[in-house]
Amino acid sequence: MDKSITIKDIARQAGVSPSTVSRVLNSTKPVAVDKRALVLAAVEELQYRPNEMARGLARGRSMTVGVVVQDIGSPFFAWIVSGIEQGLDRAGYRPMLTTTHWRTDNKSDEVRSLQMVLERQGDGVIVVGSHIPDEQLRVVAEQVPMVVVARRVQGLEAQCVFIDNRDAAYRATRYLIGLGHTRIAHIRGTAGHPDANEREAGYCLALTEAGLPVNERLIVDAQFTEQSGLAGVEKLLARGEQFTAIFAANDQSAYGVMLGLFNHGYRIPNDVSVIGFDDQFLSAYTLPPLTTVHQPSLEMGKVATEGLLRMINNQAPRLPRFPGELIIRKSAMCIRRGE
Repeated sequence: MDKSITIKDIARQAGVSPSTVSRVLNSTKPVAVDKRALVLAAVEELQYRPNEMARGLARGRSMTVGVVVQDIGSPFFAWIVSGIEQGLDRAGYRPMLTTTHWRTDNKSDEVRSLQMVLERQGDGVIVVGSHIPDEQLRVVAEQVPMVVVARRVQGLEAQCVFIDNRDAAYRATRYLIGLGHTRIAHIRGTAGHPDANEREAGYCLALTEAGLPVNERLIVDAQFTEQSGLAGVEKLLARGEQFTAIFAANDQSAYGVMLGLFNHGYRIPNDVSVIGFDDQFLSAYTLPPLTTVHQPSLEMGKVATEGLLRMINNQAPRLPRFPGELIIRKSAMCIRRGE
């Protein structure tokens, strides 16, 4: 492809004026159908690709979007960011990426990161996860086009891409109950995190509706990480409470749970069934493959970008709701008689 192709070249090839080519490419004014067809044929023939950055600057846009990520080191968030980058690239935009590495002890870090991307005057902002208070995000949404991914912000639901964590956790726990499990432990997510709270609520609701007690000694705090899942199993076993299944708040902590059970001689799922949440890429390759709740992270990133670009163009975001689909693999089974 000749990168020096210009509008004049297209006009010469199509036999029309440069102004006609400009009107077709920028959709500024109606053009006769036959002339439009000639221009588009010439564009295809010459393999012309417009400089989106230059076109954006001409319209008073920076062609950049700020992306604030809770933790780029998390596989779940990394796939969301990949979807965002793909969506932005197709539209000729570039991301301004900042991550706070899950600094839950200091929410001001995330606020500063958000403020930094706002100061750089991008055309919009995508917030992925984060612990930034809802009220601050609502203020930002009044200043600049914004979409939030993997989180529900009260009052901004139309600008959020998320799944119903409570319902998905409820269905995962109900699945274990349906397999005959009555002593189900829960490895929580990070204390105070909205996802952790919602997933625990779904777990508790499923137990209550089934007439089973919610035993606080079977609920262990963790931090959505492999290490905390491993430590969570140690705490659980140290308490001496009997259990036949574990619902982990995400796949990363489920990996640690599986290792911890293995270290103590428990077989999965023969002795203990395990269910995770997220359906990360590696979950299909654990031993045994992990039953988990699927979150379409890559697709969530793509649709968030599409919604933001619509907002930048003064349109409604039209963001879909994703179901949390239970992916049944080999880490959970019917309880054996007598247990």
